[in-house]
Amino acid sequence: MKIGAMELVVIFIVALLVIGPDKLPQYARKFGSALREFRKASSDVTREIRQSVIDPLEEAQKPLREAMEPLDDISKGLKGDLNAVEKDLKNIGKAKPQEKQAEAEKTQEAPAEENAPAAQSAEPAAPAANAEAAEDKGGESA
Repeated sequence: MKIGAMELVVIFIVALLVIGPDKLPQYARKFGSALREFRKASSDVTREIRQSVIDPLEEAQKPLREAMEPLDDISKGLKGDLNAVEKDLKNIGKAKPQEKQAEAEKTQEAPAEENAPAAQSAEPAAPAANAEAAEDKGGESA
């Protein structure tokens, strides 16, 4: 609960009217010292509770946490294995992405192989045509 500036002004005016201007500083000092003592007492109680209750509980939990770590690791491993089995069961009968990729590569290679022999047959014909053209030039110029 936060008190704003307007609330403080209202509290001050009410205190001034009820207590009076001459006794207000005296009551303000008493209120300040009481608030200081309350804060000190509450911090002492908090420290005592921490030392007597919370710290021993944390110390008692340490061995339990250490004992639970291997079980947590086993649990995580089993969950991972279970997820893998579940995924495999869902994918039964479906082509794996690797198989799909291999099939796609085979279909891409097949047209390339069909075009390759035609390209090979065209290459030897081109040098023969060049040789004939060279003979014609040689014959004409001679």
